Amino acid sequence: MVNTKSKSFHGILLYRKNYRERDMLVKFFTAEAGKKMFFVRGASKANFKMAGDILPFSYGTYEGTLKKDGLSYIDSANSVKHFNQISDDIYLNAYATYIMSLIDAAFDDGVPNSIWFDKLFYALNLINNGFDAQIITNIIEIQLLPIFGVAPDFKHCAVCGQQSQIYDYSEKYGGLICQNDFHLDPYRMHLDQRTIYYLCLFSVIDLNKIENIKVNEVTKNKLRQVVDKIYDNSVGLNLKSKKFLNQMRKWEIKPN
Repeated sequence: MVNTKSKSFHGILLYRKNYRERDMLVKFFTAEAGKKMFFVRGASKANFKMAGDILPFSYGTYEGTLKKDGLSYIDSANSVKHFNQISDDIYLNAYATYIMSLIDAAFDDGVPNSIWFDKLFYALNLINNGFDAQIITNIIEIQLLPIFGVAPDFKHCAVCGQQSQIYDYSEKYGGLICQNDFHLDPYRMHLDQRTIYYLCLFSVIDLNKIENIKVNEVTKNKLRQVVDKIYDNSVGLNLKSKKFLNQMRKWEIKPN
């Protein structure tokens, strides 16, 4: 049975696109019902009353009809805010868009997931408030790996199950391997222990509790390389937002 009663929901806008001449499709990650696509009639008209409420990087409380199947509808908006710093900075915009694309790819529509709704909000809020966009993105990427069916053990050796002071990452064994088992994979990533430390930290860190995090550029580059390699070889996503992010890096665009 389809519920057609208007109700309040909390949403983070993932993306929007024009639909027909004056209408728009807007996708939200909602706290109550997971990802939902909403049909917004007349959204492309110049005098549309909710124009400011469905801008990119909007979040807040909305009133509408959440349908189990098909398109849902938005009637009004309340207490809507925007991640303004992300909107105004192409560098931050690219990372935030990629994070939202990952979320969209990771979860089925219409499945409530308050944990990841909160994680998305905290990640975007941190980026908007000046925290390193690449590092926040790496945290999201690593914590999403189990959702994509890739679940590296960042606490034990993937071969012998023992804990060690020295590890490397092995794609062959799908996780960390200790120094006693290095000989089993000559193609291991040969990572330094600082990079390993951050991989382990990022897999468990609570985004809501981050007060300060700084990583030097050498380690940031290594983290980006290893996470990209895991996603390319083990996850296999082909996101336009990722391509743009990689292209942007070639332009050497840096935050102000």
